[in-house]
Amino acid sequence: MARVRLSVAERREELLRAAIEQIEVRGVAAVRIADVASALGVSNALVLYHFSTKEKLVAEAFTYAAADDLAHLRGLLERRTSALRRLRAAVRWYAPTGQAKGWRLWIEGWAVALREPALRQVSRDLDLQWKAAITEVIAEGVAAGEFECADPAGAALRLTALLDGLAVQLTSYPGSVPRSRARQWADEALARELGLGREALTERER
Repeated sequence: MARVRLSVAERREELLRAAIEQIEVRGVAAVRIADVASALGVSNALVLYHFSTKEKLVAEAFTYAAADDLAHLRGLLERRTSALRRLRAAVRWYAPTGQAKGWRLWIEGWAVALREPALRQVSRDLDLQWKAAITEVIAEGVAAGEFECADPAGAALRLTALLDGLAVQLTSYPGSVPRSRARQWADEALARELGLGREALTERER
């Protein structure tokens, strides 16, 4: 059966999605242009036509993944509900026990970013935008009198650090932390940052 003819933009998106899947399976160091091409049943030359080197393909794949994650995060934080509900939804989604994009991808990205400036910038931008979005909603909740937090930016940084650390533990060392315990710690951290007891956090969401 002949392949459907795609526009340039559609083809690039297809290649980026395939690259992300291959990176998650094989890791950045091992993945090859040929792996991405084979996954889609296209030639190596087609992949190289759109991305002249593996390094450019990898950098753009992470940029694409970051944009996708940020779009989902903003969707959660822009809902017409309380700041507390939005924050709980965002933390639950971003946590390694949630539905965010595979943590294996981002752990791979952090490792490669130590040596690749382009990827380091992508990772840094994602981190800054995540913290800024969470900071803004915490500040909204404080202004509305939903909870208390003297340092929204610091709270966003501490929450991110905890969730990133838990992601490394659960992804790199399966079984080291029960998923239910990780979810509990994430909830407790959010409640603590907002000056609430964990029970109060749950009650106010009802």
